[in-house]
Amino acid sequence: MQIFLDTANIEEIKEISSLGILDGVTTNPSLIAKEKKDFKSTIKAICDIVKGPVSAEVIATDYEGMITEAEELVKISEYVVVKIPFTLDGLKATRYLSDKDIPVNMTLIFSPNQAVLACKAGARYISPFVGRLDDIGHDGMELAIQCQDIVDTYGYETEVIAASVRHPEHVLKIMENGIDIATLPHKVVMQMLKHPLTDIGIEKFLSDWKNANK
Repeated sequence: MQIFLDTANIEEIKEISSLGILDGVTTNPSLIAKEKKDFKSTIKAICDIVKGPVSAEVIATDYEGMITEAEELVKISEYVVVKIPFTLDGLKATRYLSDKDIPVNMTLIFSPNQAVLACKAGARYISPFVGRLDDIGHDGMELAIQCQDIVDTYGYETEVIAASVRHPEHVLKIMENGIDIATLPHKVVMQMLKHPLTDIGIEKFLSDWKNANK
């Protein structure tokens, strides 16, 4: 399973990248706005750190605007993946860009029907939103599993990014079900690192060593 970090915070990305576990980064307009920094320079800085897929999302909602923005985004770095929301115009833009070998992450996927259309349009990645479906009483993880089944069954050259991940239990389910990628908030990665028995074990080892060398 690949691990992406879902953030635009440079310090968070540097920290997780230094652990040697980071495969890519996903951003969105909300995450970029939160950092209060220039959009393009932020994406460039992230790409320079990660040297892997970095999703940068278009703001336009119309076909022509999406294409124009996408062609500018890919000039930032060879690692940029253009992130496009699932809409009718988004599908058209995804097909156009994929035909030009520009990788697209089609985001805001909330149904298997949307997922298969995104795959057929040539999306390099699709992002089913797990947590947001959970929030309205649906099984978000089931959608991510369905998306992976679609890709595997039909052999699409698309990878599934389980997005809107809220806690380590989501990550466990992603692993158990063979989903390609989990994009995680910094908080969730840090939660994955910790276990109380690990802390207790370290304390005991150090105490025993200290007592043995008195």
